[in-house]
Amino acid sequence: MGVKILALAGALSLAGCASAQVDAPAATRLTTPEALATPTAPPVARDPADLQVLFWSDGQRSERFRRMEDWFAGLEAAPDPAPRALPAGAPLPEDTAARLRELMDSTNAAGVMLLQDGRVRFEEYRLGFGPDQRWTSFSVAKSFTSTLLGAAVRDGRIASLDDRVTRYIPELSGSAYDDVTVRQLATMTSGVRWNEDYTDPNSDVAQLARYVADHGKDAIVAQMRTLEREAPAGSKWVYKTGETNLIGLLVENAVGMPLAAYAKAKIVDPAGFAGGLFWMTDPRGGNVGGCCLSLRLADYARFGQFVLEGGGEVVPAGWFDEAGRAQVDLGRGYGYGYQWWTYPGGYGAQGIFGQAITLIPSRGMLLAVVSNWPTATAEGNRRKFEAVLGEIAKEP
Repeated sequence: MGVKILALAGALSLAGCASAQVDAPAATRLTTPEALATPTAPPVARDPADLQVLFWSDGQRSERFRRMEDWFAGLEAAPDPAPRALPAGAPLPEDTAARLRELMDSTNAAGVMLLQDGRVRFEEYRLGFGPDQRWTSFSVAKSFTSTLLGAAVRDGRIASLDDRVTRYIPELSGSAYDDVTVRQLATMTSGVRWNEDYTDPNSDVAQLARYVADHGKDAIVAQMRTLEREAPAGSKWVYKTGETNLIGLLVENAVGMPLAAYAKAKIVDPAGFAGGLFWMTDPRGGNVGGCCLSLRLADYARFGQFVLEGGGEVVPAGWFDEAGRAQVDLGRGYGYGYQWWTYPGGYGAQGIFGQAITLIPSRGMLLAVVSNWPTATAEGNRRKFEAVLGEIAKEP
């Protein structure tokens, strides 16, 4: 359900293009403190045709999802010097562990880690992936971007979620985004028309590459300015990766640095990541808000634990209670918060090809999964993991 991502003709690095810091010249707005993030580039030049991620073979995905930094430019944030320990917890009952192993095999999962109260109850790997390697996030990155939005609010760089988007991205003035608030952008309820169908070559998401070719670093704002309103702001939910890229741009404008650098200070170190964070960049050198960071499996789990614990002093008090609550009701107990999907009993982050962090706050429990599904979307696979996690959560 609506978990597509930028992946046409190298479009993993084509999203979110415009300027940063609202009150400074465009050429000097975005800075990357070396202490926070270091620019990286692929070791060899790549044929653009070979960057069409949706068309990689099964074998190519299993290999390349482990080393996206070899294929796309990005920013690297170093690990926390004193990473958070993840001690062993009570192992799962053998029949439950066996079900998870079978599910890993049947869904082509590369890694699964279950934490409860910050302790590891299950951890296994497949597909040549191991604990010291990173795996791409796809749209799981949206929930990281949402967290950085909260951090910018806590830091006073964003005054209110009820501010107009154009206060932070003035280049959108005079467009359908004139009356859209930051909160509506976060919940994907802008009312602006958007088509995220990758089977349609004329869809908005499929046109990103053309806009990059025509507008370079200003591509996303140039494209988003062309969009028309289809409903009053706040009245209709439509999944739009383009708008998460706008959130990333908005945060970068507000804080004056790329998302990866801000994440080093607000997520990587506070959550105690043991491995570095790699986040793809767009043509202006900023990060792709809607996609494409890479972490170790245990660091996805550390992020989930950081969220379960409320984010400390990084985000406003109660931020994750609000962000992980159904701001939009999608029916049957499911919904959408601030770039988090909400489920019966919990909420989580999702990405195509089977990436997920699922949280059950009432049990202090989370499941981090990275995968190489045969197809970009397979809701049946996701529901199977949710079902097993739900059963584990019912343990006395």
